Amino acid sequence: MSDNERGGSTGDDELSLPKATVMKLINEMMPSDIICTKEARDLLIDSCVEFIHLIASESNDIADRETKKTIAGEHIVLALKELGFDEYVDDVEDVYKEHRQQQKNRDKRSSRLEKTGISEEELLRQQELLFEQSRLKFEAQQ
Repeated sequence: MSDNERGGSTGDDELSLPKATVMKLINEMMPSDIICTKEARDLLIDSCVEFIHLIASESNDIADRETKKTIAGEHIVLALKELGFDEYVDDVEDVYKEHRQQQKNRDKRSSRLEKTGISEEELLRQQELLFEQSRLKFEAQQ
């Protein structure tokens, strides 16, 4: 990603959202006969960054009150509620539940691989052998 997309340098005061991505979202959301100026896009990006900072700061305060060192999804949901953004809570909770489920599924797949007792190198060798057998079978049919 270029500095233009990031919004400049990586100092905390210079944090931004990818301009190309924001522009794509704006174009998808707005009617085709409406054009968004660069100034409007930049204002929208600045507002989004400020919103993210606000939620992150409040989430951090909540985590600190609970003597937690890591901000969890629950802290973000509580921050939204405490800051009066209740209209976002249901959607955020839905996405968070979906994320946790995907994480569980990913962990299950990972542990299943570990339980086979076969090294990654051996699995790779077996995969290559299967590909070779498949290729030979395919060539024989030609």
